[in-house]
Parts: sequence; structure tokens; C-alpha cells
Amino acid sequence: MMQRKQRHIAALTGGIASGKSTVARIFVESGAYLIDADIAARKVVEPGQPAWQEIVEYFGREILLEDRQLDRKKLGSIIFHHPQERSTLNRIIHPRVIEKIDREIQDMQETQTHQVIVVDVPLLIEAAMHTTYSTVIVVYVPEEVQLLRLMERDHLSLSEAQTRIDTQMPLSEKVKYATHVIHNDESLDKTREQVIAVYQHLC
Repeated sequence: MMQRKQRHIAALTGGIASGKSTVARIFVESGAYLIDADIAARKVVEPGQPAWQEIVEYFGREILLEDRQLDRKKLGSIIFHHPQERSTLNRIIHPRVIEKIDREIQDMQETQTHQVIVVDVPLLIEAAMHTTYSTVIVVYVPEEVQLLRLMERDHLSLSEAQTRIDTQMPLSEKVKYATHVIHNDESLDKTREQVIAVYQHLC
């Protein structure tokens, strides 16, 4: 009986306005199975979940909407201005997200035939999750490109955009952890060429 080829699991990360979502979409179009950590993070904080309970106990019920969902705008404002509160929130959420991703990978391996699994994790390196993946793909753009894209996308001033970028690890630092770097500051076709090359390498 022919042995099934080993699947390759790769982590994908980038920064705000780096174009990571575009890169993730191209991986899917190429044949990869995508696991989105943002979706996992939303699920682990649904009302009644252990992470939701811890968040409410710590931040208070004023961060809830009428339907008991988290008021993401209010919570985002708190952690944006208070780094210690952001660390606390991450400490509550990240372990649950890792567990959920691990379960989804296990389920996928039992039910799907994709040879490449891409796990999209915005805070991969900040959360020290990169150490669990043999392949780390970083989407890179120069900071000036990041600034311009963020200002245009979210209608922010230069100082507002810079403040948001400054809350994240610089992309110039993230690439030091990469096994593959996707340069996303040229045309979409150039980006697609790089993604397909990485995908084929992983197959």
C-alpha cells in the first residue's frame, strides 16, 4: 500500500497593513488548508467560554455588550493605551487559541487531504508560538509602505498610524525568525509568484 505523503504545517505572520490576508488567500488558491488564529480567538471568547469568564472577571462587566458579547471597541481602547492590560488579555487568550489551533490541525489531518496547512497567526512571534513550527513565513513590507497603507485603509493621520504600528514588533525584527519571507511591496503578481514558490517548496 502506498504511504501517504507527510503534511507540512507552516505558520504565517506579518504586521498590520502588511497584506498578510492577501498572502493567506493566495496560499488557499494554491491548494493549502488555512487555519485562521483570529477566528479561533473569536471563538474562545464567546459568552460562557472559560476565557470569556476570565476576561469579564478581570476587566469588569462594563466591557460587555447587551448580548453578553465582548465590546471589542471598548476592550481594544483599554489595551491600546495600557500595555500591561494587553499582556493580561493575551495571557488569558493565547493558551486557549493554541489549544484550539492544535485541535483543528488534528481534525484536519484526520479528515482532509491537503498536503500543506498554513496557520495564520498575527502575534505568532510575540506570543512565542513560532517555536512550535518548523516553517515560519513572514509577510514583509518596509515601514513607510505599512504607514501609507494603514493611513489609506483606516483613514488615519500619520501619527495615529505610527502609534498603531509601534504597538507591534517591527517587521524588520520578525523576518529574523522567518524561514521564508514574502516581500509584499510590489505588484500582486510578484507576491503571487513568491507565495506559489513557497507553496511548491512545502509540498
